[in-house]
Amino acid sequence: METLEQKVAKVSSKGQVVIPAAIREQLGIERGTQLSFRVEGGRMIVDPQSLEAKLQRIRSVRGITAGGPSGTDLLLEDRWQERERQLREDGW
Repeated sequence: METLEQKVAKVSSKGQVVIPAAIREQLGIERGTQLSFRVEGGRMIVDPQSLEAKLQRIRSVRGITAGGPSGTDLLLEDRWQERERQLREDGW
């Protein structure tokens, strides 16, 4: 997902903020989209909760481990080795 230039918005007297259009488009935020808020390291993190926004986040990390070992294969290999170790300890 490309990074947009920084945008600034003011908080109204009612605590409302307008999310800039370019950011709404990039994140798939539409009217009625729910947002979750949390504080992390002194910063406010806002995550859109729409299905489209979640799919965009998933797409943005797709393939980052391409070419590496499969997580499933690594887990199965670890479990197999643990089973063999346990059988040896049990005298099999």
